Amino acid sequence: MEAIELTLTAESPLAIGRQKPGGSISEAQDFIPGSVIRGALADLLLRQSRHRPGEALTGDLAALFTEARAAVFTHAYPGSGSRVLPATAFSSKNNPGFRSEAGKTGVFDTLLDRFCSQRLGIPFDPAEPDGSGGRVEPFGGFYSQEEGSRYRRVAVSKRLLTRVGINRRRATAADQILYSLEVINEGRAGRDGSLQPSLFSGHIYLQDRELAAALAGYLNTHARRLSLGGGVSRGLGRVSLAARHLRAPKPSLAERVTAFNQKLRQRWQQWQVFGDPWQPLPPERQYFSIGLQSGAILKERWQRTTVLTPPMLQEEANCEDGSLVLELACSSYAYVSGWNAAWGLFKDVELVTTQGSVFLLSTTQLERWIPILAEMEYWGIGERTAEGFGQIEVCSLFHHHFWENPL
Repeated sequence: MEAIELTLTAESPLAIGRQKPGGSISEAQDFIPGSVIRGALADLLLRQSRHRPGEALTGDLAALFTEARAAVFTHAYPGSGSRVLPATAFSSKNNPGFRSEAGKTGVFDTLLDRFCSQRLGIPFDPAEPDGSGGRVEPFGGFYSQEEGSRYRRVAVSKRLLTRVGINRRRATAADQILYSLEVINEGRAGRDGSLQPSLFSGHIYLQDRELAAALAGYLNTHARRLSLGGGVSRGLGRVSLAARHLRAPKPSLAERVTAFNQKLRQRWQQWQVFGDPWQPLPPERQYFSIGLQSGAILKERWQRTTVLTPPMLQEEANCEDGSLVLELACSSYAYVSGWNAAWGLFKDVELVTTQGSVFLLSTTQLERWIPILAEMEYWGIGERTAEGFGQIEVCSLFHHHFWENPL
């Protein structure tokens, strides 16, 4: 597996729109979707190769965009090396944030506690970690880990650009036509007061080493010729791009799964004070979590769904396992659409399981699943994975931080 690490720097406001609301404001995404990067690169390559519309893609273009195992363009999230907070992450309702921020009580994960409380049949209602009894609520968004165990939340700043409609007959401002675009700012004030550019990081995963090296060189050569999102003709969407070809790191999945199971069984022993102390977890069953690092388009028997069920996972992995069980699901949904520049048409509206959703599963055949899950961390699950949908993280270390040791 080959990887190209992308670093995008905004040089003008980015109008990366999502599903249009009912009003006159176009909302902006908090990140750059993989479909936007993929579409912009495809448009640039097709124009420079003088490809005729309607002709089938061949060679490297086919390997990048149309083959069964085409390149995967992940979403580009703000900052460097940012991750998606799981849906099981909680923080104070009145003063949310990581402990690295002054006055914050911290962020903790509830996945394993939810599993234990559900298995014992008792309610689980956490409060603030400082012992004040204050309420907590889900804490979403993006985070990054700095030196040591210092965590911080990563976000983008936005603003509204208000525009007036133009009367096409007179080429003047039209009466009573006013609209606003929400855009991602090209920079934000740093801690020292200086202007920090808006950075985004993502990856391209593909199999051909020579193609990966050639694509990285091409991106670095034509970095400033890439425009993303809407309003390009009005000066929006300009980005500079830096690409670095590297060998995709081998995931330490076996170690993560082992550590996850150790943490789960230790937590179960602590929860035994509320139940039968002689009720151990089945020793033959091993557990693993799947967290969505991007929205996933899931379908079961041709029907849309928001829960990753064992039959779906077995079909996705082409692996039969009658012992696979879904223990817990923490998920939500949203709708996404888009514009296909090649077709000149809107994309279908898709039901998407939102990023951050977490599924806890167990099996007695974990050894078979480890190499399969390691591949899935690159290729994703569900539909339209080449556009960045369905990226996953298995047994995230974030689940090791409980209420008594918040981040």
